[in-house]
Amino acid sequence: MATGTNIRTYFNGTWHAGDIPVMNAADHGAWLGTTVFDGARYFEGIHPDLQPHCARVNRSAEALMITPTVSSADMVEIVKEGLAAYPKDAAVYIRPMYWALEGGDLGIVPKEGATGFAVSLEEIPMAPKTASTTLTTTRFRRPVMEDAVVNAKAGCLYPNNARMLAEARAKGYGNALVADALGNVAETSSANVFMVRDKEVFTPIANGCFLAGITRARHIANMRADGIKVHEAVLTFDDFHRADEVFLSGNMMKVTPVSEFDGTMYNSGPMTQRVRELYWDWAHSNA
Repeated sequence: MATGTNIRTYFNGTWHAGDIPVMNAADHGAWLGTTVFDGARYFEGIHPDLQPHCARVNRSAEALMITPTVSSADMVEIVKEGLAAYPKDAAVYIRPMYWALEGGDLGIVPKEGATGFAVSLEEIPMAPKTASTTLTTTRFRRPVMEDAVVNAKAGCLYPNNARMLAEARAKGYGNALVADALGNVAETSSANVFMVRDKEVFTPIANGCFLAGITRARHIANMRADGIKVHEAVLTFDDFHRADEVFLSGNMMKVTPVSEFDGTMYNSGPMTQRVRELYWDWAHSNA
């Protein structure tokens, strides 16, 4: 079952209406989970950072030993062609993806050059400006490179995210604030995280256990250009309890204010609002 509506699928060199089948039961990706994807957004007639998202799916494929077959430049053109079928006021989730078709050694290592590729477009609304979420801790943690392919946006990583999120929802919260292997804050189950204290912004330093997102990097660049002090640092759960504001950063909704972390309440304050303004100003000025 798809998440969004009005789906279009690029497969085998052409665009198709609807959510068409693209994978076979014997494909390596189907039975061993060798799938990677990326996500970009189209909204208000623009698609910010589309090229970096297309480039990252190729890097993810290489990290999972899948041979990428479409250049990022060609991928951008494919996506633009697909988006032409949507009205300018549509909000569309853009998902290019690869999967391995065949196995090599013992059937386990993906066979070089045997790659499936598709792009899925589906309408998913942007969250309203007033939307927020709540956070709690989870017993599940982010893996490290020695345990999982954490340098890829890989489908096989998401069952761990799912159990984090399910545990948070069972506790009555909207999302989970997740630790790394050492017990320091990494991100949430679905997005990077920022906190504000004394008008300065802090975010967990990228330590290899999570993807430091494209939208995260864009926010950091925008804030620094605006004269805001941004620190990438080792942060603890206690740091978040002492924060003045907390917000999430991700491709799906760009900026999501946090109203509570395990009993600590926050307002959607001026910094969170400023980060959103900076992003929208940048996105439209670079369209």
